[in-house]
Amino acid sequence: MDIDSLLMLYGKDVYGFCLRLAENKENADDLYQDTFLKALELTNRIDKSKNPKGFLVSIAVGLWKNKRRKYARRKRIAPEVELNDEIGGSIPCADTPTPEEIVISRERCELIRNEANKLSDRLRIPLYMYYTAGMSVEDIASALKIPQGTVKSRLCKARKILKNVLEGYVWKINN
Repeated sequence: MDIDSLLMLYGKDVYGFCLRLAENKENADDLYQDTFLKALELTNRIDKSKNPKGFLVSIAVGLWKNKRRKYARRKRIAPEVELNDEIGGSIPCADTPTPEEIVISRERCELIRNEANKLSDRLRIPLYMYYTAGMSVEDIASALKIPQGTVKSRLCKARKILKNVLEGYVWKINN
């Protein structure tokens, strides 16, 4: 399968996944580009019948984990001052008709995004693969090389955590 057809078929899903994983546009752009460069190197290993989107997402996960390890190592050696980047608004949420509903919807989306980013990688990566890349449990399991039951349990745990956060948010709004 050639890289152009992969880009056309799965580029949008892979970019959405990279955007969620990297948490900001600049890092997501780099990760997306690196993913397809690596896919270009591995083009002979991509089999159209064996879930190419999962293969691309697993490349992105591997690259992202490597980058985080390198960053953590560098940070231990020479700590740097952290900059607070604003990521709000980089991923649009669905707007509702009234201004009040728009504000509440955006606030809820930001809350979900922030809480999802606080999850451990074990929970966050399958969650993003499922919801942003639109991958099935089977595809996620094969991409991460873990059993399907493990993927299901991690998705369930992540949903419960986010549900508890949202229930607290709704309670705060109503009181």
